[in-house]
Amino acid sequence: MLVPEEYKIRVAAAEEEVARILEAMDLEKVRKELDDILKLTESQDFWNDPANTKTVLSRQSSLKNKLAEAEKLKGTLDDAVTMLELAEELDDDMTEEIEESLKNLESTVEKQRLATLLTGEYDSKNCILTLHAGAGGTEAQDWAEMLYRMYTRFCTAEGFKVNVIDYLDGDEAGIKTASIQIEGENAYGYLKSEHGVHRLVRVSPFDASGRRHTSFASVEVMPDIGNDTTIVIRDEDIKMDVYRSSGAGGQKVNKTSSAVRLTHIPTGIVVACQNERSQYQNRDVAMSMLKAKLLKIKEQQNLEKIEDIKGDQMQIGWGSQIRSYVFMPYTLVKDHRTNYETGNIAAVMDGDLEGFINAYLIMQSKEKKGN
Repeated sequence: MLVPEEYKIRVAAAEEEVARILEAMDLEKVRKELDDILKLTESQDFWNDPANTKTVLSRQSSLKNKLAEAEKLKGTLDDAVTMLELAEELDDDMTEEIEESLKNLESTVEKQRLATLLTGEYDSKNCILTLHAGAGGTEAQDWAEMLYRMYTRFCTAEGFKVNVIDYLDGDEAGIKTASIQIEGENAYGYLKSEHGVHRLVRVSPFDASGRRHTSFASVEVMPDIGNDTTIVIRDEDIKMDVYRSSGAGGQKVNKTSSAVRLTHIPTGIVVACQNERSQYQNRDVAMSMLKAKLLKIKEQQNLEKIEDIKGDQMQIGWGSQIRSYVFMPYTLVKDHRTNYETGNIAAVMDGDLEGFINAYLIMQSKEKKGN
């Protein structure tokens, strides 16, 4: 079979990109760190500190995953090259097989290229994503639930695990607020681009007159830092309320009377957890959320100490949106930070966020280089 020049060019481009990615991954450094961790785990004293043990083993798992991804990348490239060589030796038409192999290669390369842009301190960690409906009652609450569905579908496609922490139904439809923990390699790094206010323009299904409505919902994305001991919150700065779970039931939360709401008195920040079975477990999760939220605000406000935070000031309304979703008179989703846009709004609402995440990470990378 005479292999079209187009296929050879695509493979050559992929080979160059793979070489750049592998260089950026610095696999020799990864292997050295793994060896150091192995020596550390062989020490008898290592297992005496459960908190440190968990942190180190988590890092070990992350490094092993990085090596596995590198091997997968090289293997996918080798498969594509072998496919071209085989096609040149045979008379059979292998166009379909070659195309499938190249698409798989290009998809794998793109995913790993994105991962190399995740260089932030917390990018590799799990994350906590919280949705809040803006003003507007049922319309805004329905929009918040649409975003909830979008993010859970994205996480499913990426192989991330989603745990519901808190879920408060809307008055008639949708949700007022919801918090989910997202577990997976680079979960925070990928989803941090979603932090901000999201604006919807559509003909409201709740308006009998068929008028166009604009709705807002906020999305908070925080790194899941667990029981990070570097962030200290004084007991006297916390107000705790216990209440009965009010979510939609078995698929979302456990119906217990041990839900916990924590209020950070100096800032007025409120977090809640109702999915665990005991009050103590819910308090631990809520405290972890509070630490993550304080850390996020501290970074955004360029403060040196948690104590300097004056409050959370995300405004859910006009002029503050990071992205607009327009269902009519045309279909468009546009990110106002990167100017990335697409007309395939159905795909976006089904969780296709790769283009937006890619554009944001590239923008962020350029800004860092500019500094």
